[in-house]
Amino acid sequence: MPEVEIEIGSRVFSVACQEGEENFLRSAAKMLDTEAAVVLGQIGRMPPERMLLMAGLMLADKTAALEDDLRELQDKIAAQDRALRSAEERLADRARRISELQEAGPRTELPDQLTDGLAELTARAEALADDLSPR
Repeated sequence: MPEVEIEIGSRVFSVACQEGEENFLRSAAKMLDTEAAVVLGQIGRMPPERMLLMAGLMLADKTAALEDDLRELQDKIAAQDRALRSAEERLADRARRISELQEAGPRTELPDQLTDGLAELTARAEALADDLSPR
């Protein structure tokens, strides 16, 4: 098991890790060192345990905020997915209706309301013609 020396808050620590995880450990140590630098800059010298605790808590706070942001974005994506599925369903329904109308061919019959209206107009026109015609 390899041992890696890392520096956090100007202090060197020797840490063991699994084979192949050295780069991950160095990356995590760098993040912790960045937070430790902030803590030490604000408070000054402190015991290593307290410095590590404060830096770890600051990283945990950032992680919690990122998790909240991630949940919010996942909720937005889920809502957009639902809206997209609904739009796709409406589009597919309209495509089916268009296809059915195209298969049915052109309409040769007139709707009942239109034929009833035309019959009524014809009757009125004939009545007017009868009234106007000489007897």
